[in-house]
Order: sequence, then structure tokens, then C-alpha cells
Amino acid sequence: MAPAPLTAREISLVRAGLAVVEPHAADLTVYFYTILFARYPQVRELFPDNMDGQRDRLLRGLLRIVDLVDDPENLVRFCTLLGRDHRKFGALEAHYPAVGECLLASLARYAGAAWTPDVEAAWTRAYTTAARVMILAAADDTRLRPATWAAQIVRHQHRGHGIAEITVQPDAPYSYEAGQYVSLQTPWHRKAWRQYSPANAPRADSTLTFHIRAVPGGRVSNALVHRAAVGDIVTLGPPQGGMTLAAAGDRDLVCVAGGTGLAPIRALLEEAARSDMRRYVDLFVGARTAEELYGLDDMLRMAQRHYWLSVRAAVSHQHIPGREGTLPQVLREFGPWGQHEAFLCGPPGMVTAAAQILRNDGVPAARIHHDPLSDPVLTAPLAPSRHQPESEQL
Repeated sequence: MAPAPLTAREISLVRAGLAVVEPHAADLTVYFYTILFARYPQVRELFPDNMDGQRDRLLRGLLRIVDLVDDPENLVRFCTLLGRDHRKFGALEAHYPAVGECLLASLARYAGAAWTPDVEAAWTRAYTTAARVMILAAADDTRLRPATWAAQIVRHQHRGHGIAEITVQPDAPYSYEAGQYVSLQTPWHRKAWRQYSPANAPRADSTLTFHIRAVPGGRVSNALVHRAAVGDIVTLGPPQGGMTLAAAGDRDLVCVAGGTGLAPIRALLEEAARSDMRRYVDLFVGARTAEELYGLDDMLRMAQRHYWLSVRAAVSHQHIPGREGTLPQVLREFGPWGQHEAFLCGPPGMVTAAAQILRNDGVPAARIHHDPLSDPVLTAPLAPSRHQPESEQL
């Protein structure tokens, strides 16, 4: 059973405490991990070698929990996501008290005189509540599936422009829905997880194909594109995300894909074809130049086989016959889209701009689907808040 929600006074005290320490957030997170690893060295192995991103992740997670303390339903949803996700790091129930002890000690240090017994009691309740939900979620998830899957690379093909097509074979059945994304860890960067979307609908043999672009400075993506080879073993976390056909009802679809963002869209279209879908789909594929229009030929061949699929391409940094401009600009020329369900995937700026154009064209925010634009677990969409009208939500 989940713990009881915080009282109004406890909520006020938690937020007041955070307001005091927030100007010192960077120092607080450094101090937290310093004392955590000093007091409980066995916990260090749960974290990546490079802690810069992890410190930011702690702060953002903490801020979101505090933001949701007066919204019990979504607080439980968020902490459930965290609890399930933490399984892949090796987190155990025994680790939560250690983290709570060091977190409260860090808050007390930087709150100073503002850290009264009442504030400490409220924060203790808040952490205990969140941790309990995470522990219960992890326990439930343990009964359903493994924490991770070992997956062997069985195919590795370079597709040009720093993109590799990589197919892996998990060591056990791997269930997911087309359009979801998967956390992936390489053997070369311990505890560094990155999210990639399979470019295929589920297969009987559980193999998954990823389209991965080597990002400048991206340790994981560069390792997968330039270092990985057939026979190497990577680790998969559980599938996540709600950008699936189940979310679309019976409406026609408009899909917008930039770069390797075509991968989950391709999986969705493969699933649609397999299910003999009777809806129409307008697909917009974009890139900077014609040479970078990754996967366009495959989509055009699919359109020849399926009457319900229309494909349009656009480039933004090259003068060629056909459509020129960014994907959002080209999207605006067509439509109307007010009766459609929308699926967007690509660079965050493109997704944000396309979503705005669709909303301006009358598509409700609830019918515009895309993966979180930063850390998936920390920014995953939740249920509409009672404090925020649906029209204001992205």
C-alpha cells in the first residue's frame, strides 16, 4: 500500500526548504554524492564514472518531486517510473535509506538556520513517501520482467553521415510496442545509459534494429557507431514511452521525422501495415541536405505498397528540386491537421516547432505524441494536472 499523501502544511514546509537551498543547488549535489560515497562506498558502483550528468539528474528529479507534492496521483506515477527505471542501475531497497540520510544531511547543511525541526520532519516524510512508492514499483516490476537484458550485436552496417544500423539479439524474449524507446548501455562506458528507439515493430525472434547517429562528444553513440562490432554484447533496459498506435484511436495520422527520428516512425508504420490499418498516414521526412535524407527510399517503397501512406521530404540547407525549408515550415503548407493524430520524432527544436504548428492548426495537445525531449524518465508526460488546463500542456 502506498503511503498517505503529505498534508498542506508539510507541502508548504518542503517547498520553503527547497526555496532556501535552490541557489546552492550545484554545491548541494556535489556535497550529497561526496558524503554518500564516503559513508556508503558500496553504492558507488551504481553510478557512472563521469558524475556531471548524474548530479544534474538528481537535481531535476528532486525538483520534479517537489513540484508534484500537492498532486498525489502524478507523484505516484512519477516515482513509479523512477523505481522501475532504477532497477537497471542495480538499485536495491537497502540503498534508499542511505540516499535519504545523505540527502537530508545535504539539505540541512545548505539550508542553515532555515532547517528547523518542522522542515526536517516534512522533508523526511516527503522522501519516505517517494522512496516507498519507488520500492513498491521496483518490487512489482521484478515479478514481471528482468531488470536488464544482455543483447549480442548480430549485424552492424554503416549507412553514411555518421549513422550505423545495428541489430541486436537479446538473451531472453523482449516485449515492447512499436514506437517505444529502449535504454542501452555499452561495455565501454559503465553505467552510461542512452535511449534509442527500435526501427522495427516487434519480431518473433525478439531482435531489435537501431539507427544510431554518432553525436559530437557523445561517448555512447560514437562507441556504438565506430567501435562496436558483430559479436559485442550490449545491455538493454526495459522499454518505455507511450508513443504507440494504441494512443491514436481511429484517426488519420500525420508523422514528422527528422534524421534518425525516423526510426520509431518507421516502426509504427511497420506495425500499421502488419495490422492492415484502414487509416491514412501523411509522413514528412526532413534533413539539412538531400544526402542526409536518411531512410527516405525505404519509406517511398513502403508508400508504393500501401495506398494509405503518403511521403513528403524536405531539406533546409540545400537548393534542390522539390520542397525546401525546415520540416515545421513544410508541415504548415499542408493539412488541415485538426482531425489527425500526430507523431513527432527528431531534434528537440524541430519537435517543439512542429508541435506548435499543429496546435495552431487545431490539434489538441493530447493528440500530439512525442518522446520526452530530455531525460525520458525525469520528463515523461504524466496525467493532466488539476492546476493546468489541457490546452497549456505540450
